[in-house]
Amino acid sequence: VQLQASGGGLAQAGGSLGLSCAASGNILTIKNMDWYRQAPGKLREWVASIAGDTVTNYADSVKGRFTISTGNVQNTVYLQMNSLKPEDTAVYYCHTNYFRHDYWGQGTLVTVSS
Repeated sequence: VQLQASGGGLAQAGGSLGLSCAASGNILTIKNMDWYRQAPGKLREWVASIAGDTVTNYADSVKGRFTISTGNVQNTVYLQMNSLKPEDTAVYYCHTNYFRHDYWGQGTLVTVSS
């Protein structure tokens, strides 16, 4: 399983950015995917999860501002980030657990300026 994350970049506080993550390889349908992030000097933290295309969960720090979703492209997950804050600055990683193996994307940098 390979996860390819894209999107991210630079935004001003209060702005928006979108991330996407596409899974490929010898896989069937992936039911659960997550986003994590790691800020400079901090541990990697969980941001959001989606299960079965409809069940979503969010960290308190992003609840109401971020939206995780799947789209028409199979095995692709999106993270729409609105009302960005400087503390959202981090490298964002997509993740899935597929047949009891953990797979991570390569990470994409999100920088929010104040």
